[in-house]
Amino acid sequence: MQLRLTFQEISDLIEKKAGKHLPVMYGGPHTVRIAYEVNMFIKTASVGLDLTIEGIENGDIILSYAGGAGIDYMVRMALNHAQSQPGGDMIEALDNNRIKLCLSKNAQAGSLFDHIDLKDICFDEQFAIVEFSPKGL
Repeated sequence: MQLRLTFQEISDLIEKKAGKHLPVMYGGPHTVRIAYEVNMFIKTASVGLDLTIEGIENGDIILSYAGGAGIDYMVRMALNHAQSQPGGDMIEALDNNRIKLCLSKNAQAGSLFDHIDLKDICFDEQFAIVEFSPKGL
C-alpha cells in the first residue's frame, strides 16, 4: 500500500507546525531538497539541504544530510534545539551527517507500527511516497 503526499502538502505542513516556510523539492529517488532563506546582514541568501532516506529499521528512519560546512553547523544547532524540546528523545544524531528518527518512541506512531510495517519512503517528481503493508497479510 502507498500513501502519497505532494511536496507542496509537505511544505504546508512544515509551515503550519513550525511556522517556517521551507520549500521541499525532488532531489532523487530517496532524496529531497529543502530550501531555507537566511538573512545575512544586508541581503537574504537561499541555503539548500539534501535529505536522503538511507534506511528504515523497525519503524525508525535513518536519514543523511548534505549541504556543506555551514549546513552541518546549522543542522547540529537545530538538532540540539529539537532534542531539548518535548519529543526530542525521538531524534538521535549519528556519525557522518546522519540522523535517526525513532518514531517507535512516539506513542501514536508506536501503536501505528503495531498494525503496519513501514517498507520504504521514496520520491518522484511530484510526490513523497510512503510504502507500507498491514501486518498479518
